[in-house]
Amino acid sequence: MEVKRFNARAIQNAHADRQRLYGEEERSIISLESLDKALAEITTWPGYSPTPLLRLKGLASKLGIGELHYKDEGQRFGLKSFKAIGGAYAVLAILQEFIAGKGIKEPVSAADLISGKHRNLIADVVVAAATDGNHGRSVAWGAKMFGCSCVIYLHEHVSTSRQREIEKYGARIVRVKGHYDDSVQRCAADCVANGWFLAGDTSNAATAHVPSLIMQGYTIIADEIADEMGNEAPTHVFVQAGVGGLAAAIAAYYWEKLGAQRPKIIVIEPHRADCIYRSIAAGKPTAVPGDTNTVMACLAAGEVSAPAWIVLKHATDGVITLPEEAAPEAMRLLAAGVGGDPAIVAGESGCAAVAGLIAATLNPEVKTLFGLGKDSRIVAIGSEGATDEEAYQRIVGRASESVAA
Repeated sequence: MEVKRFNARAIQNAHADRQRLYGEEERSIISLESLDKALAEITTWPGYSPTPLLRLKGLASKLGIGELHYKDEGQRFGLKSFKAIGGAYAVLAILQEFIAGKGIKEPVSAADLISGKHRNLIADVVVAAATDGNHGRSVAWGAKMFGCSCVIYLHEHVSTSRQREIEKYGARIVRVKGHYDDSVQRCAADCVANGWFLAGDTSNAATAHVPSLIMQGYTIIADEIADEMGNEAPTHVFVQAGVGGLAAAIAAYYWEKLGAQRPKIIVIEPHRADCIYRSIAAGKPTAVPGDTNTVMACLAAGEVSAPAWIVLKHATDGVITLPEEAAPEAMRLLAAGVGGDPAIVAGESGCAAVAGLIAATLNPEVKTLFGLGKDSRIVAIGSEGATDEEAYQRIVGRASESVAA
């Protein structure tokens, strides 16, 4: 299958500092110490197993790079998205803190709550979150698994297919006119008014606790990659950004663990929702004005999350933004496989890292800018599978089950 060149934009981060130590400010957001706590809980959840790290030799050869590894988060806990280990982990922490506040002194584990322990105590607890789809599904799943109630806020551009997937877990849906950031604001206001617990993955406050918990869950992805690759760390990681939580989690893991020897972190986002690109260019958080609606639905964010920015401002090496046609092309390419590569089910946002890599390697200037070549050992994060089956079939022309088979 032909690998097409996309009309992408790229920027190098002038504020990247590979000699800077991973300090207390960063560690207060994400840390290897807190990763151990997240691992101790999440690995006990029913159905946990590391997601596949697939070697794509055919596509790597086509792009003129040494190695390409695809981290397939489409197989995470049956939720088809990396978000499963973020939102649900935040729900767990919220409930643990609530129970401790009721005078229960003994530690409460995920296994305790899953078994029904303290169910009467937490039955009236309500967690709420705004979402483009996948985060809300994770929060709703976590609420059902651990035994509390859930309200999810969807903006008007979220598909009915994504809504149905969230409703499967018993969440009540609130529709909000406007875009993702409008739903975030409405959800936060309603949490204050109703005494609900906000399980949002973004915040304007750098010290916000819940977004940090969510990002801490995501660091498990990097830890699994490190276990799989052993002593051969990647030279580059291509990772998509909405509000920046996943990118910050991956960057933080490698920064604290490897210091100056860490891989280059290349962030990918749509042209239409390029808040990380704008923020890197300006050297400070910079919002996207107007419409952020994009085919890469789960990346349709207009503002970088403040806790994520603490890490990204120094750890991001570069940003690539993509036109709308990039995602469908990458979805079809991954579904077909290149040169004997396995067929991969990647959603509209899940394929963005690969689309960004294609854009970078097929543009000589960008390829040189980020040091991509025969010696490059690249990991691309496949952040979701077919989380909107109707959209997947419309774009790829086949059901996701057919591609996976």
